[in-house]
Amino acid sequence: MKVGVVMNPVAGSGRMRSEWPVVKAALESHFGEVSVRQTRSPGEAAALACGLAGEGMDLVIAAGGDGTVSETVDGLLMARSSGHASPVLGIFPIGTGSDLARGLGITGDAASIAARIAQSPGRLLDAGCVNYVDDHGALRSRHFINIASLGLSGSTDRAVNGAKSGGKMSGKMVFLFHTVRELLRYRFQDVRVTVDGGEPIEARIALVACANGRYFGGGMNIAPEASTDDGELEVVIVHGRSKLSLLMDLRLVYAGAHKGSAFCTMLRGRRITVEPIGDPIANGALLDIDGESPGRIPATFQIIPGAITVRC
Repeated sequence: MKVGVVMNPVAGSGRMRSEWPVVKAALESHFGEVSVRQTRSPGEAAALACGLAGEGMDLVIAAGGDGTVSETVDGLLMARSSGHASPVLGIFPIGTGSDLARGLGITGDAASIAARIAQSPGRLLDAGCVNYVDDHGALRSRHFINIASLGLSGSTDRAVNGAKSGGKMSGKMVFLFHTVRELLRYRFQDVRVTVDGGEPIEARIALVACANGRYFGGGMNIAPEASTDDGELEVVIVHGRSKLSLLMDLRLVYAGAHKGSAFCTMLRGRRITVEPIGDPIANGALLDIDGESPGRIPATFQIIPGAITVRC
């Protein structure tokens, strides 16, 4: 078996760099020599994964956080569209949030995670695709595997990723700190949400999530009924209201107990469009795509059933 690894050395506030010798040894104990490609800048993981697919790898392991896994999926699916065979994906999570790993139940030390990847028979997971506008006004498209959202989550991503380090804080505390800080200065935005061509919903929002997985933001159970293999996205609209009330209701989101709450609308669908109402700049909510914020709305989110085989 030919095995490649896309490794992000700064994942987990730099923990991957220090833990990499142990991680590499654990992987090599099961797979022998592995081809390692190290990222040097945001967005590079997709190109590296696409290149590994072109080299004929049977398994490509994303070693990093949610952003690294998401970009690796994007690269593997781009390789498939270019005519290459799509390798199986492995996930070795070390990141600030690692929310996809949380939803898939991937836990343990380096040895146990490597053994899990080696022994897994593989399972088909859905992926998503989002078309959006980048910060320069150009139309872009990329895949995601966990959650794509917009609004407060986008500005929180930029704050988390722009911080030098989480220090000694856990991933949950890093995201909680920046979520609270961004909420206090956030201006709710007016958007139009359309699910599967149905009647549009116009709302002033704090955020809208299109969820394949359940968790984001360092452990918030934003989409408690989402499933990575059911062929649908769970759509969660968190309405803009009193910021104090939203702060108090964060505990419900962490517990996944916000369904039915007055501040939340939950839907399901395969194709979701979100557009700004009125001023496209003021209401052009920032995107969050698996922990990265590459642009803003208007955006269209679609599910791709059975998109990729994952060893997890």
